[in-house]
Amino acid sequence: MSPVSDVARRHTALLVGIAATVAFVALRGIVAVGGHEPLGIDVWWNDLMRATTGDVGIIVAWVPAVVGGTIGMIVVGVLLIACLLWRGRRADAATLAIAMVVVVAVGATMAAVIGRTRPADSLAESVATSFPSGHTAVATTVVVVLGIVLRRWYVWAVGVVWVVTMMWSRTFLHAHWLSDVVAGLLEGIAVATVVWVCVEAVRDRRAIRAVGTPSPEHSNESVSSS
Repeated sequence: MSPVSDVARRHTALLVGIAATVAFVALRGIVAVGGHEPLGIDVWWNDLMRATTGDVGIIVAWVPAVVGGTIGMIVVGVLLIACLLWRGRRADAATLAIAMVVVVAVGATMAAVIGRTRPADSLAESVATSFPSGHTAVATTVVVVLGIVLRRWYVWAVGVVWVVTMMWSRTFLHAHWLSDVVAGLLEGIAVATVVWVCVEAVRDRRAIRAVGTPSPEHSNESVSSS
């Protein structure tokens, strides 16, 4: 890929990250103005999920909930990072690792500070750390990072299905309000894109320094000639 295309990709990723951040802040403001109570659309969606609740649906919903949980994502993250390292993609592995750590740190801190109460009929967690959805944020971060670095349409396709499934799972189990999972989606997009752009910037600087640093042989020749 040409340098121009690389620059365009970074600019696009940065713009997407900024847009996601602005949207997240706006949603956070709307929730705060409402006293952290569920929004009208939250209540409507939660009632819809309750009306469609069934044994089969609950079993299916628990699959992404478990895979996207703390232990599940640690295992998945380690495997994905190991695969990237095995393929010699150290920078991409670093991007994924950093992004996962950042999204968890930011999301967990915000959830604890905001302290939004989960739906009363939650079938999963009950601690008041509902906003934003950590499961959705981490899932989105992983998908966006892999989509950007691997540049394959099927990675994006499978990733979108996984994120949507995760969002459905968290609301179907009444572990989050709809606005919580949307916030998690926005957080994941913002973190993944910004971290990728930053890592690429660091790679560029290192490459420039490497090219600009004379080799030992060249340095010795310059000294001799002087």
